[in-house]
Amino acid sequence: MPMQWRRRGFLALPLLLLATPLFGIDSRSIKRIYVQPLGLALPKSAVDLVETSLSAFYAVDVRILPTIELPKSAYYAKRKRYRADSLLATLARLLPLDGQRILGLTAVDISTTKGKISDWGVLGLGSINGISCIISSFRAGHGVSAAMAQIRLAKVAVHEIGHTFGLEHCPTPGCIMHDAEGEVATTDSEYDLCEKCRKLLSEAGRTLPEKPKIPWPKP
Repeated sequence: MPMQWRRRGFLALPLLLLATPLFGIDSRSIKRIYVQPLGLALPKSAVDLVETSLSAFYAVDVRILPTIELPKSAYYAKRKRYRADSLLATLARLLPLDGQRILGLTAVDISTTKGKISDWGVLGLGSINGISCIISSFRAGHGVSAAMAQIRLAKVAVHEIGHTFGLEHCPTPGCIMHDAEGEVATTDSEYDLCEKCRKLLSEAGRTLPEKPKIPWPKP
């Protein structure tokens, strides 16, 4: 059965199988996530918030890797942006042996294919039960302060890692796994994982904090 991708708003089938199955197959606790900055450095406060958020929600050890250049092979010159699906493949190859998941963090515009649209800009992209995901700050700052843009980025990090842990988009309003439906502002109404999503993770063998220290205000 093919692995699926999720991004903020739509679904696609993968070109590469990068998955490590979780639900019903591998219930080992995933304890270490690596964050790989790509390209121009983001503010330290943004990277720190992503690290804090992942640790708070998933009780994992988060390690920040040294910044590296974006791969030229992922650049889509026609739109002057980078293909997120290609970045997922690159990140999967960069995962250290002691890590279970890797999250790419970049400031450049990223895109993927949505239905008949071959190049659709996204906040992030993650493979269901996969080992890699990518998020970008490029669209997070539209119409809000720098501080709010960083909160949006951190929420997207929690969302995309959730996909790699096997979570689908959630219909529950306010859930971090809610489908953004192509709107950046949808993240502003999200706050926590809902009980259904927590139960799914628990059933998969993941130990979650009962009361996570959520690093952003309640909407």
